[in-house]
Amino acid sequence: MTATTGAGPSAHPERPGRSDGVCSEFTVFTKIKPGHADALREDLAAMADAAADENVHAAVHQIGTLHDARHVIFDNDTRFMFASVFDGSWDAYIDDFAKTVVGARFDKVFSHSEGFPGVTDPGVKDWFVAHQAPAGVFVSAYPDLTVQQIYKDHRVDEAFEEVLDTPEFRAALENPANAELVATPAFQKLMAEASA
Repeated sequence: MTATTGAGPSAHPERPGRSDGVCSEFTVFTKIKPGHADALREDLAAMADAAADENVHAAVHQIGTLHDARHVIFDNDTRFMFASVFDGSWDAYIDDFAKTVVGARFDKVFSHSEGFPGVTDPGVKDWFVAHQAPAGVFVSAYPDLTVQQIYKDHRVDEAFEEVLDTPEFRAALENPANAELVATPAFQKLMAEASA
């Protein structure tokens, strides 16, 4: 199945899902096992509580390709949706879940879905493909930024903000020896962005 946005083919045509720049979407719909909706809801609540846990954020950071994820129970507690946005290869994305604490939580949540083999099972990718539905439209607000670039941009921004707040930086701005640099359009743009 070839997946496309309105602009062109997916970077990963061998798998369902649409891409926008470096970002791809992944949406899975499953049937909840009869009588499992409340247990699934409890596991999702525990997962939501765990999302505040540093270990979960560390695992998501370790995976390094996950932009966002959401879990939804719908159709009167009979169906379940998992949707996410990620960078890179679909296969690597699925493999990466099994390597962290996120994989165990993923297993627990999906264990309430009919036929789920387990995230480390060799057949799990085929199971996901069978339950995946590409989005009709997928648009990213930042299609050219990977999660790693966003992390880096955030670190650079924090470091730059720290520099801006120092008396040494203010003194450097006022030093006549730096007047030519300070007057450049690039430096003025940098300062305008910093104060926005």
